[in-house]
Amino acid sequence: MLTIDLNETDLRQANRLLKRKDGGTDTTFEVRNPRGAHALAAGLDEDVDVSVQGHVGYYCAGMNKQARVTVHGNAGVGLAENMMSGTVRVTGDASQSAGATGHGGLLVIEGNASSRCGISMKGIDIVVGGSVGHNTAFMAQAGNLVILGDADDGLGDSIYEAVIYLRGEAKGLGADCIEKEMTADHLATLTDLLKRAGVDADPAQFRRYGSARQLYNFKIDNIGAY
Repeated sequence: MLTIDLNETDLRQANRLLKRKDGGTDTTFEVRNPRGAHALAAGLDEDVDVSVQGHVGYYCAGMNKQARVTVHGNAGVGLAENMMSGTVRVTGDASQSAGATGHGGLLVIEGNASSRCGISMKGIDIVVGGSVGHNTAFMAQAGNLVILGDADDGLGDSIYEAVIYLRGEAKGLGADCIEKEMTADHLATLTDLLKRAGVDADPAQFRRYGSARQLYNFKIDNIGAY
């Protein structure tokens, strides 16, 4: 394991080491003293394990591919933004837009997530152990979002084909977001997501939400409104 201390190594060089750009062969890394650094572990495209001991700033693990990144602390805006694959886990809370535009992989936030979690998600799976802020899953196109706590107003506003599983209460649903039937297939999907996230919860306690499909489907009867 290679230990990187940000009190001794600047951020640019730290990210080069994590990406093994200098010819390194380590596959396990520990990052100490992150002190809220921005864009830490961003752009990784290697089968590596990264453990960050402390809080991080904006865009941590953004564009992640393959790597498994664990932040032992809180994360700032844009955590795992545009993530493609791999796993990103935060043991604390995450600020706005966690998992935004994510195409794949698994993002686990053990604490709470702020507003716009999963905005425009495109295939990523997100599991939030606590509650989420307003406009979570806004324009979410594909993927699954699991929320063990409550959701603020505007949940799933203008949602496309992403699926939301909520155990708590929603303060309000966004435009075109409705509660849907929880089928056996959905229960199986949710069970798998909870297992992958390491969360001990009863899938039967969740409700499913998704698109009413009234916003983005062309209807000839409404031609005068277009």
